[in-house]
Amino acid sequence: MERKFTGVFRKEGKWRIGWAEELPGANTQGRTLEETRENLKEAITLILEANRELAEKEHAGKDVVRKELFINTR
Repeated sequence: MERKFTGVFRKEGKWRIGWAEELPGANTQGRTLEETRENLKEAITLILEANRELAEKEHAGKDVVRKELFINTR
């Protein structure tokens, strides 16, 4: 599944830092813009996977319904 996030990147000395506006906690750093961008994509993926695992454990054995949601934002 492809998802769209907004990466924000800023140069700090010899490093670049990056974060995703839509996902608090998704931030990283790298020596180049491309390295920082790739690191951010990995951070976002890991956060989403961890959040899903936590939710599945929390609701294991309970009567829940899971449905895909499609949201259009600006």
